[in-house]
Amino acid sequence: MMNTNEINSLILVLLAIPLLFIIFKNYYKKSKLKGPQLPPGPTPWPLIGNIPHLGKLPHSSVANYAQIYGPIMTFKLGFKNLIVGSSPTIAMEILSKQDLILSGRDTPRAFPHSRQELNHISIGWTEDCNESWKNLRALCKSELFSGKTLESQESLREKKIFDMVDFLKANEGKTVNIGQVAFATIFNMLSNILLSRDLISLQEDIERSTMKNLLRGIVEVVSAPNLSDIYPIFNELDPQGLRNKANSLWQQLWSILGPIVEERRKNIHEANQRDFLDTLIDQKFSDAGFNEILMELFNAGADTSTSTIDWMMAELIKNPEIMKKLREELDIEVIKQGKIKESHIMNLPYLQACIKETLRLHPPIPLLLPHRALEDCKVMNYTIPKNAQVMVNVWAIGRDPILWENPLEFKPERFVNSPLDFIGKDFIFLPFGAGRRMCPGYPMAARQISLVIASLVHSFDWSLPNGEGPDMLDMKEEFGITLQKKQPMILIPRPRK
Repeated sequence: MMNTNEINSLILVLLAIPLLFIIFKNYYKKSKLKGPQLPPGPTPWPLIGNIPHLGKLPHSSVANYAQIYGPIMTFKLGFKNLIVGSSPTIAMEILSKQDLILSGRDTPRAFPHSRQELNHISIGWTEDCNESWKNLRALCKSELFSGKTLESQESLREKKIFDMVDFLKANEGKTVNIGQVAFATIFNMLSNILLSRDLISLQEDIERSTMKNLLRGIVEVVSAPNLSDIYPIFNELDPQGLRNKANSLWQQLWSILGPIVEERRKNIHEANQRDFLDTLIDQKFSDAGFNEILMELFNAGADTSTSTIDWMMAELIKNPEIMKKLREELDIEVIKQGKIKESHIMNLPYLQACIKETLRLHPPIPLLLPHRALEDCKVMNYTIPKNAQVMVNVWAIGRDPILWENPLEFKPERFVNSPLDFIGKDFIFLPFGAGRRMCPGYPMAARQISLVIASLVHSFDWSLPNGEGPDMLDMKEEFGITLQKKQPMILIPRPRK
């Protein structure tokens, strides 16, 4: 995301464009009178629309506006329509009943690939759910996310957990950044499944890791407010230099991944050693295809799981009774099994309830990735016009007091003996979305998060630095593609006897 100065500069640039206020005022009035009935929303400013209304925490701002305008609203981003749903009923309309029409993507123009090229090599950013997208998604499901495949990967994930525990034991009594440790652990789980090697060392300064900074940089560039995305006149231009920056980042990423791919092309693994890279080579993807698919899998898999682990550890530190209850469940399991095993902890009810409660309060992508209307359609008697961006505020749904008792409390018990799950069928709980564009990797994410949290809670006692108490913990949010804690989660580990 852009920082405050960059956002202010963008607004100044927009305001400086020599167009008369009255022309745009009349334009909005006339379009409102003559056009289809869009959902209500705050009055857009001339030229820049509702950009200032969204603020630094758009998911929170939109939730507040829903109290005034209702569960489906229209915002203007420049000349682009943005429709946001903030209730289970609207979520069901967007992600289920109108799923086919609203399953498009509005691809950010900062991407270095053309939209036509992305339509053949992307999982997340194809313009529509075309045959290439279906085939690639099916490939990922069968080779990465199926139950049988996940079971075959267990030993890889457990080995990375042993590495994490050893690292934390070596740092007994020292401060550690939970988000960095979780990111490196999850990332290496993924890199071993995809490429059969580690790409980040727990021993290095993870925050300065080349791989992490490249992936974070790509996310920031692609998600930054871009004149080319919201004003048709700039569609083929790059006035902020974002596409050039993205090109540079993709080239740097390929300088790391390219030699790995080339080496494997010459030495395909034997049948019993094959990984996902071997599968992609079999499919004869281009270099751009390898780079894009691996980038998307790394970004989606590492960032979202890391965010959830960070938030969950913060909630457990703030709620020591819940931490104690979870630890007791894990201790009993370890006594029975001898160690923490992935296949067993997936069935521990209180652990799973704690994870679901974290995802309810802190969904990793609070507005989900934006959909695009492929055609005009009707939702609740309002028109969603063709090419409008469409979002669902799952953060607001998860905190709605009509749906959840004491919604701001961290209370895992609400999920114990509850049929609610995150598989996209319960529209009051959609941390991974639903429908055609639902995150295909949620089965893997659930295992990664469960294994990391179980090991952190069972193996260590945790305390805040400088003798701070849980009430001192800063729980402010920072909005990006994923919802991060604004302040890093810094804790001190001490191995449990």
